[in-house]
This record gives sequence, structure tokens and C-alpha cells, in this order.
Amino acid sequence: MTSPDPGWTDPECPVARTLDLVGDRWSLLVIRDAMDGARSFTEFQRRTGIARNILTDRLRKLTAHGLLVQRAAPSGRRQEYALTDAGRDLFPVVVTLRQWGERHAFAPGEAHSTLLDRNGAVVPELVPTSADGTVLDAENTQVHKLR
Repeated sequence: MTSPDPGWTDPECPVARTLDLVGDRWSLLVIRDAMDGARSFTEFQRRTGIARNILTDRLRKLTAHGLLVQRAAPSGRRQEYALTDAGRDLFPVVVTLRQWGERHAFAPGEAHSTLLDRNGAVVPELVPTSADGTVLDAENTQVHKLR
């Protein structure tokens, strides 16, 4: 859940609101690592290299906006973070960013990590389609504004 009015950049735009919540690189990297099994503050810091104060801020923000939940670790001695349903709903966003990066952020043949399904197959490209199966892009969609 979001707070009533956290000072939205563009209050009527779902893209702008999403970016207000998770649009900085550290927030998305924390979400990515939570999807990849990170749970503790130390794990997030080790995986991302993020400064402690910035990580503390991002974990607070992601928890306050309902993307992560803080709970007692199984040992009972520390706290851990887990994705909520809203956090897990970012999976296709992270996959799409990954696939864009595979196409545009690496030189041809340059090595990079690969996302595999549980059977070891490469996850196929995510492509938005209409109800009739037509591939959608910026040329055949439009935003319906409230005004």
C-alpha cells in the first residue's frame, strides 16, 4: 500500500507513480536480489555494494510502501525481509529490464548472467500482446487520460 500522498511526480500516471516508488537503481536492485533469495541486510549489502545508509533508506521505503515485509528470521535472532505480493508482482518488470539489458547494454557476444526457468531453459522474451494476440508496442497503443 502506498501512503495517501507521498508527493507524486505525476499523480494520474501509473508509470510515474511506480517510478516514484521503485524507480531508483538501488530499490530495483534490492527487489531483484529479494527475488533471487536475499533476505538479510547483510546479504543485500554484499550483493549490491550499496552503502549502509542508502540500503537502510531503501529497505524502509520498500517496506513502508508494501513491497517488502520485515519479519523475524528463522533463527529468531535477526530480522529478514521478504517480498509481499506487490513486490512479487514486479517480477515481469525486472525480467523485461533484464531482457532489454541483454539486447542493448552488452556488446555482441559479451558475457552476462542468464535467467533460467526451473527446467534450466532460458526464459523467453516477454512481449505484450492484445486480447487477439497482436504484439503491442508504442505504435499501436495509446494512453487514455482522465482529463
